[in-house]
Amino acid sequence: MSYEILGITVLWIFLYGYLIVASVDFGAGFFSYYTKRTKQNHITHNIIQRYLSPVWEVTNVFLVFFFIGIVGFFPDTAYYYGTALLIPGSVAIILLAIRGSYYAFATYGAKESPLYNFLYGATGLLIPSSLSTVLTISEGGYVVVEDGNVRLLYGELFGSLYSWGVVVLAIVSVLFISASFLTYYSSRAKDEGALKLLRKYALTWSLPAIGMGIIVFFLLGKRNPLHYQNMVDIWWVFGISFIAFIIATYLIWKRRNYGTAFILVMIQYFAAFFGYGAAHLPYLLYPYLTIYDGFTNESMALALVIAFIAGLLLLIPSLYLLMRTFLFDADYVQGKK
Repeated sequence: MSYEILGITVLWIFLYGYLIVASVDFGAGFFSYYTKRTKQNHITHNIIQRYLSPVWEVTNVFLVFFFIGIVGFFPDTAYYYGTALLIPGSVAIILLAIRGSYYAFATYGAKESPLYNFLYGATGLLIPSSLSTVLTISEGGYVVVEDGNVRLLYGELFGSLYSWGVVVLAIVSVLFISASFLTYYSSRAKDEGALKLLRKYALTWSLPAIGMGIIVFFLLGKRNPLHYQNMVDIWWVFGISFIAFIIATYLIWKRRNYGTAFILVMIQYFAAFFGYGAAHLPYLLYPYLTIYDGFTNESMALALVIAFIAGLLLLIPSLYLLMRTFLFDADYVQGKK
């Protein structure tokens, strides 16, 4: 395996980790706000707060690792994406700052504000929408390079069906992943009221999630035929994703094995996410940038690979310890401590 492939694989693992952890976080924030608006927050408040309290501070670790790594392994991405995503990236940073400030105020006991609650819920949908812009732009046709200057075509971006399809897919995926996890979490807490409501949310967002995945798949055929054909060539990967979705949804519907159902949801998105990434290779930004363009030197690449693998080996046990201490501790989950 070349250093280029090894580097992008390590980064994709970190990005997948962020996809799952952040989706649960963002979705929980939206459900927290939504249930307050519908006068049902007394049902889900304790479950959501018990999950968010120990987790919110580590959510962005995966994202930080990814951005440091992408610039370290592929320095040219800073030139292309840094220029093209100046405005969308700034919006995402502002939204993350707003969300972080809510956590800080909530943690230190500030009085709840309807405005902050709204911003907290809204950022749960707006952050994944803004971050999904990166995947959209990578397909080509949204960026032009003229006289060495990179320019983002905002008219093309906002007028593209594929672009909006990716945004909707990001939102419904966040809600489905989050609701699936919180369903399992409420079952662990033996909170029947929260379980009933969150199970309903999981089933409600399951069909939009898989439906938008299929729609975006076919929209990609018009946007980037080469990438689409590469995905068709590895159709079995997406077949695994679809089968995992069917079994997970069936288990949730039958009120059985919620933990297994969430693991299957993770497998569903793992297969789809890595299938999408593998089919996109060797391009980082079609057609201007590949993983072989401007790759860092071998010594730096080896040092980065070792550092990131070591970071992953440190991060996984840390998350496991966090989960054992808080998330999956029987007394903590049931609110006894």
